Parts: sequence; C-alpha cells; structure tokens
Amino acid sequence: MQLKYTFTAFCSLILWNLSFIITAQTKGTEANPYLLEPSATTVAWGYYWSEAPPVLRIKSGDFVTIHTLLTSNPERLLAAGVPQNKIEKELYEVQAAKDKGPGGHVLTGPIFIEGAELGDVLEVRFATIDLAIPYGYNAIGQNGFLSDEIFERKTKIIQLDKEKMLGYFNDSISIPLRPFFGSAGVAPPKEVGKWNSAPPWINAGNLDNKELVAGSSLFIPVHVKGALFEVGDGHAAQGNGEVDITAIETSLIGKLQFILHKGKSLRWPRAETKTHIISMGCDRDLNVATHIAVREMIQYLMDEKHLSKSDAYMLCSVAVDVNITQLVDGNVGVHAMLPKSIFLK
Repeated sequence: MQLKYTFTAFCSLILWNLSFIITAQTKGTEANPYLLEPSATTVAWGYYWSEAPPVLRIKSGDFVTIHTLLTSNPERLLAAGVPQNKIEKELYEVQAAKDKGPGGHVLTGPIFIEGAELGDVLEVRFATIDLAIPYGYNAIGQNGFLSDEIFERKTKIIQLDKEKMLGYFNDSISIPLRPFFGSAGVAPPKEVGKWNSAPPWINAGNLDNKELVAGSSLFIPVHVKGALFEVGDGHAAQGNGEVDITAIETSLIGKLQFILHKGKSLRWPRAETKTHIISMGCDRDLNVATHIAVREMIQYLMDEKHLSKSDAYMLCSVAVDVNITQLVDGNVGVHAMLPKSIFLK
C-alpha cells in the first residue's frame, strides 16, 4: 500500500512539473505574452506597407506586450531640455534603421497574424496601456491646423506623474492622462504601395482617436495576408482636433490581444469602448470624412441592431455624437459615438 501511494504521488509530481514547464513555455497568453521591443530591426519608420517583412508571427487570440517609442529623436529632446540619461537607449538604436519614410512615425512591427486574409476583420484589444517614460512633449509643427498663422516654433517638455496620472503643462495647469496609441493599423491594399504613416485611412493607422484607451477594441479590415499590424505614436493625452499637430507625445508599453474575425466584413475601421460604439471616417475633406463616419454608424445600426435605414439615421441625430478626431494628418478624421446604454436589450 505504501509503495502504491509513493508511486502514485511520484507520478502526480512528474505530471505537475510537466504541466508547469509547458505552461511556462507557452507564449501568447495573457499571463505570458509575447514581448516586442523596438530596435533598428523591429520598427517600420514612417510607413504601412504590404511588403514589409514581419518581425513577429502570432495566432488569433495571442497577447503581445509592445514597447513603442515617441516620435522624436535624441537630439531634439536634448535641445528641449531632457537629460541624456532620461532618453531611452532604444531611441538611439532605431536611428540606425535604414528604411525610413515617407512619414515620420516610429512604429513597432509589423506583426503577422496567422490565417488573416483579405476581407477578414482584425480586432485589436488594448488590454493595458502604460507610460514607459516620465515625460512627454508637445511641439508646434509647420503643418498644424493654423499653419497660415505665425507661432513660435517650440517644443515643450511635459512631466508625467504616473501615480496621479497627471501631466504638468506648467505650474498652474495639470492635464489628466489617458494614454493611447495615436497610430495602430495594418498594411493597406497592395496597389497603393508604401503608405505614409501620417494620413489615416481604411487600414486605420494614424487615427489619433483619444477614445482608444485601455479596455477598448479597434476593428480593422484586413487587406493583405497576415494583416501586418503596426503600432506607435504614443499619446499621454490629446484634445480632439490635435490642432498644433502633436499631443503629449510619449513612449508607451501596451499589452494587446489580437482576435481574427472570419466571415465579418468592414469598409472602415470601427471601435468599441466600455460605453460606446465608434464609427470612423477619414478624408482630405472634412465634409467627406463626416459623411463616411455617419454612414458607417447607420450601417452598424442596420447590421447589428436591425434598424431600418431611416430609423438608424434618426437615431444618429438624437443620440450619436459626431466629433472631429483630428485636423492635421493630411486626411482629417471624424468619429461618431453611439452610447451603448440606450439599448434596453
């Protein structure tokens, strides 16, 4: 009896250890996500592109912790007053990236999602988004909304308090922090070639939508095999419009989950937060972008809530907020916000 007990206990111990080893080695889980750090070989500098070589391959359902860098360079930050020891070493490393442009954003990726094909929808769930450094900056760019007016060209360093989640604009102004990735998207259709990272489009990209904080999901139509997801342009806080062309630009670390939806199609990116469904439109013309966002919301209400086209249009007028997302990225952005609380079932 004692021998039998000992043998059984021994087998149980072996199985427990084996289970621990398998669990410990499993990558892509929420507890043990893939890790993607920025370097000269793991960033796409200034573009979304169907031919960009992937730096990580994952499966639907996998989690990835991704470190992104603020869109700047060490020399600019030093000149603005950031001590050299506060500048991330990775920012120096990515300066060595050979393939740069046509845009200026430092994007971590691309990530290849196994099974993703043209016509699918990729859901990106922002599980967590954390500040990577204790500062950010705002700078007046030459392509700001009021580019025809004269402003002092300056870069302001804004200290970030991670515990209080406040950014100190000056001694008498503090800004609540709601970190999000200004740019998150997939490769565009092959025929457009290397897409500038600045203008958002059907592939999402530089949406600058401040609602995409932790707990939200971004739904993006897939245009090429593997989707080729990239992310960056971290913002600690931003106002709708982003009128001087920058937010509080900073580096972020986010844990993202990727869910592939087969048999579900989208024409434009869509988002969901804890409280709202969000449709989006982008175009060089603000009027056109607004038409897209409203029509996409009508389509959502018809498809998902089974409203008639006229009733969906009416509901948009009485319950949906139509907001300017940003005015400065070549393609301007508009997003329509539908409160989920209005639905009784």
